[in-house]
Amino acid sequence: QVQLVESGGGLVQAGGSLRLSCAASGIIFNNNVMGWYRQAPGKQRELVATITRGGTTNYADSVKGRFAISRDNANNTVYLQMNSLKPEDTAVYYCNSDYLGPASGWSRKVYWGQGTQVTVSS
Repeated sequence: QVQLVESGGGLVQAGGSLRLSCAASGIIFNNNVMGWYRQAPGKQRELVATITRGGTTNYADSVKGRFAISRDNANNTVYLQMNSLKPEDTAVYYCNSDYLGPASGWSRKVYWGQGTQVTVSS
């Protein structure tokens, strides 16, 4: 069983910064893609950023230049540094682990954390 536990959310003023962390435990697939998604009230969950084990990153256009995703493979942890926050960044942020490969018998394994609230006041 894989557990993803997020931390670091909170209330911040516009222009401020927050750093989210996600610690993974259980059966971790080394070559998984880890990422952050968010869901604002009344909206669908959307991609924020992803990172491969080798460090290749992908960002939503809305956060490029403001957010940075990183990971510590030795400790199975992924981070999201969020700078220049805007009120429209307000959402529940979810950590995600996604793996498809031989280690899982080519069965896609997707796991989610419980989410952490980020609120940006104007």
